[in-house]
Amino acid sequence: MAEKRNIFLVGPMGAGKSTIGRHLAEQLHLQFVDSDQEIERRTGADIAWVFDIEGEEGFRRREESVISELTEQQGIVLATGGGSVVSKEIRNRLSARGIVVYLETPIEKQVARTQRDKRRPLLQTEEPARDVLERLAGERGPLYEEVADIVVKTDEQSARVVANEIISKLDF
Repeated sequence: MAEKRNIFLVGPMGAGKSTIGRHLAEQLHLQFVDSDQEIERRTGADIAWVFDIEGEEGFRRREESVISELTEQQGIVLATGGGSVVSKEIRNRLSARGIVVYLETPIEKQVARTQRDKRRPLLQTEEPARDVLERLAGERGPLYEEVADIVVKTDEQSARVVANEIISKLDF
């Protein structure tokens, strides 16, 4: 029997990692896991609470631990948090343990998809969301590209179409 492979989705908040990941997992008969949801499940609190209590640094430590553990599994589609790639340890684990797909998304789409979402701690500031997203794109964009095996633009396509495009590029 062939070894099951992992697919790891990276990209900014609002890229559609969770939605696209669910479609991918369904079509490839793999298990879907969302690292943020797994952190929430394990802590019994939402991400915003973890940020409030432990700060971003505390959250990133939890994220690194959870992603390290999840990537040891086989046959999963993992939607990572937008900032997970900041950790070199996470980037190394993703690269070594599966196929990394970068969901490239324009700032305008990110703003539209996140504007009413109150569960994104990095956007709950006085700084306009567009400015935050542009700053994060500048910091994280090169890291997404560095770790990616496949890059897919999510501009005007539905999640199902993007999932199909990813499947067509996989070397399973």
